[in-house]
Amino acid sequence: MSDSTADIGKAAAKAVVEAVQQGRTGQQGQSPLGFFARAGKQAGLVGAAIGVVAAGAAAGVAIERMTVGREIRRKARLALDAAGPYGTLRGEPGLAIAEDGTALYYETEEIGATSNGDRPKTVGSPVRGSGSGTPLTVIFSHGYCLNQDAWHFQRAALSGKVRAVYWDQRSHGRSERGHAQRGGAPVTIDQLGRDLKAIIDTAAPEGPLVLAGHSMGGMTIMALAAHFPELVAERVAGVFFAGTSTGKLAAVSLGLPAVGARAFRVLAPGLLRTLGSQANLVERGRRATADLFAGVIKRYSFGSDVDPGVARLAERMIESTPIDVVAEFYPAFLEHEKAESLAVLDGRPALVMAGDKDLLTPSEHSIAIAELLPACELVVVPDAGHLVMLEYPELVNSHLAGLLVRTADEVGAPLPDALRELAAEIAEIAKTAEGAEGAEAVEIAEAAEA
Repeated sequence: MSDSTADIGKAAAKAVVEAVQQGRTGQQGQSPLGFFARAGKQAGLVGAAIGVVAAGAAAGVAIERMTVGREIRRKARLALDAAGPYGTLRGEPGLAIAEDGTALYYETEEIGATSNGDRPKTVGSPVRGSGSGTPLTVIFSHGYCLNQDAWHFQRAALSGKVRAVYWDQRSHGRSERGHAQRGGAPVTIDQLGRDLKAIIDTAAPEGPLVLAGHSMGGMTIMALAAHFPELVAERVAGVFFAGTSTGKLAAVSLGLPAVGARAFRVLAPGLLRTLGSQANLVERGRRATADLFAGVIKRYSFGSDVDPGVARLAERMIESTPIDVVAEFYPAFLEHEKAESLAVLDGRPALVMAGDKDLLTPSEHSIAIAELLPACELVVVPDAGHLVMLEYPELVNSHLAGLLVRTADEVGAPLPDALRELAAEIAEIAKTAEGAEGAEAVEIAEAAEA
């Protein structure tokens, strides 16, 4: 990076921080939000290219226009938080300790248990279905700036039907802030793979595994495969990748024009580091500009209109990720290159899904994964964004249930009839929906021709 480019990045970050500092008290005749407009001008609109700092730097004018109804929108968000059922499912809590001492939070659901806290009378209660070995355990790994609640709909569908473990990555959700990061060590995807190993050792020490990972969670699985190939060979029976990548993420445009994408790649690491060092001040800016932040989240999370409660769930997860954690993790993605690790997973039942409107990990990255796992099922979902499992849950659940059935049959693991019935039921629903969409498309085409 040139000295002049670095100076621009520092100036952008300084402008945002100064705006927040001054905005705390305001100046006579000017609202605190007006300082964000000044920050945007000083930063040369650099902040507009960076989603996580769109909460401050470059959209002062737009924020001022939204101020009139801001209180109404704030009350609407609070109402959604209070009434929405999304992200409220809970299991049996536990802690796994990472190699650096970080406590990793996870929740387990046994076969016969439900996500409302009811437990089976005996752990490992009998299950019916094919196979006589140890039941499958499905371990769900979430993505960057999210937490285990990102799997809400899959959890609801599978509750009581399969043994499942949902965990929060280090510094996310209910897990501890990474101990190594407190000491100044950078986050690496390799470290996340070792964290997953700690979860497996603690929450699923025996039996066949199905590993499910979204975005950063998928990269975590790849790191596990790279560092623990013997474990994968012995115990991983199936894998599900959703909206993830083997690498080359520095080249992703994020849906920005070429100039904006180049600016993002050059300036983001330094700008985020500076903002992370002023976390308390920047968090004030994120709260003050929640309406704009919601729009940025929607653009980079979904490819279509979704239930407002689902959109709010995504907002809550991302809002709850501190800016210094955002800053710590970002460089790890630029260094992530794990294509070779997929060879360890080849030959197992695998499912790869992506949205065709994903701006963060474009569907081309999932297609590249499928080319390295030729036996996998590849599903590119039309009009879906990065959070495909929240945007099209029935479709994702259908394919996931089918993967679990195939995996159980492959390794001879017992599987409850309820899960096989769920797979068939969801598949039929998805098929009917696809048929209805096809019929509607035909009607539209006929009407156009007429």
